[in-house]
Amino acid sequence: MELIRGLHNIRPRHQGCVLTIGKFDGVHKGHRAVLANVQEKARELGLPATVMVFEPQPEEVFTPDKAPARLSTLAEKYRLLKEAGTDRLLCVRFNREFASQSADDFIRRFLVARLGVKFLVVGDDFRFGQGRLGDFDMLRKAGQQYGFDVVSTDSFRVDDCRISSTAVRQALAGGEFERAQAMLGRPFAIRGRVVHGEKKGRTIGFPTANVLLKRFRTPIKGVFAVSLKDDSGTCWQGVANVGSRPTLNGRQMQLEVHIFEYNGDLYGRNIEVYPRQKIRDEIKFDSFEELKSQIEKDAQQARLFFSQ
Repeated sequence: MELIRGLHNIRPRHQGCVLTIGKFDGVHKGHRAVLANVQEKARELGLPATVMVFEPQPEEVFTPDKAPARLSTLAEKYRLLKEAGTDRLLCVRFNREFASQSADDFIRRFLVARLGVKFLVVGDDFRFGQGRLGDFDMLRKAGQQYGFDVVSTDSFRVDDCRISSTAVRQALAGGEFERAQAMLGRPFAIRGRVVHGEKKGRTIGFPTANVLLKRFRTPIKGVFAVSLKDDSGTCWQGVANVGSRPTLNGRQMQLEVHIFEYNGDLYGRNIEVYPRQKIRDEIKFDSFEELKSQIEKDAQQARLFFSQ
């Protein structure tokens, strides 16, 4: 899959495509239903199936404190879209300058002049351009004017619930990991590189593999029984905390995983952590000793979960 980073990297050879525009956060089953439509039409027209995403996502620019937690980073989104059969991923840098252009300019300058869109698949609630004045009806009329077709994506349902990134987040936040998996089409995981921490867990017999979450807000917080896979494909079980470690006056969100029966070294290696059962919310304890006692109980509960 070809990655085009930024509108300035669109070249004349990119003229002509079947395009869908959206966040594609999580690339869940609903997204893949859209992608299947895009790919089918692309094969019919002999054009590349192209996905346009915005980075950062619009809410992260205008309302960062209220922006939804991400189900996937850009790197994960790239991998999932590639696996789904997408030919091109156009990642558009979203900022206030880009958002200030008129909806008409976006259509004429980018969709028509730069990309040469021949077929467009978007949700009927898609809004774009300054003041969010651009909508599906405007795209449909522009298609008639400039010679491209516009099709709305249908709702994709499982258990009579529309599959959406919001629904997946709600399932994850509620500890409904099997339901989230049914909507995603795969188990939810947090991926990242293991970094050196403060090593306080070692002092109480619970060494942890630490992954900094940086700007990535996760849809889960708390303590979980988890499965873990390292970059060699080896799988482990353990207990993990996703949060800011308030007892230790932590400020940065991170993932800490204590791996059962593990004595190796994961520093600098990539891991995938799959929450299996929520044990409790993250809370602040009055002392490190209280935290140690609770961690022992958490680990015991996680072991019990896996033994069953």
